[in-house]
Amino acid sequence: MLCGPAMGSEAARLLEAADFAARKHKQQRRKDPEGTPYINHPIGVARILSQEAGVTDIAVLQAALLHDTVEDTDTTFSEIEEQFGEEVRQIVEEVTDDKMLPKMERKRLQIERAPHSSRGAKLVKLADKLYNLRDLNRCTPAGWSEQRVQEYFLWASQVVKGLRETSPALEEKLQQLFRERGLPE
Repeated sequence: MLCGPAMGSEAARLLEAADFAARKHKQQRRKDPEGTPYINHPIGVARILSQEAGVTDIAVLQAALLHDTVEDTDTTFSEIEEQFGEEVRQIVEEVTDDKMLPKMERKRLQIERAPHSSRGAKLVKLADKLYNLRDLNRCTPAGWSEQRVQEYFLWASQVVKGLRETSPALEEKLQQLFRERGLPE
């Protein structure tokens, strides 16, 4: 079966982003007891967007694959723009925390900035939170108490409030997780 040039180039663009993220995150592991390879996370975020929210915008899916590269590796925003374009860089920039700031300030800024984000950044943020919360339900990270898990859920619910009316499918799945944790709507 032959695909038109647009289909092939979209698939190639996604695979380029996946390859770039895999190389950048190659030494990293998730904090779960299994020490899952970190690349599973951005791939999972992109999968949630594609399969559960019906997102077909290649720039948004690329940004999902790349969303932690600047925050957690030596990648620069310039590098993202050079390889993937301005739109992808902008989305990645919007969802990237400044690691120079204290953790509580970064968390506060995520809540504050959520409502003012672009649609693409909101989609990536929703899928990122959904992935992380599902992961926390699956297993508790090493060194985390049940209270810390609950505090993460509470904080995530505050971020998600600022992302409303972006993706009903993802928002309903997140609300279900929050209800299961006994958090207010």
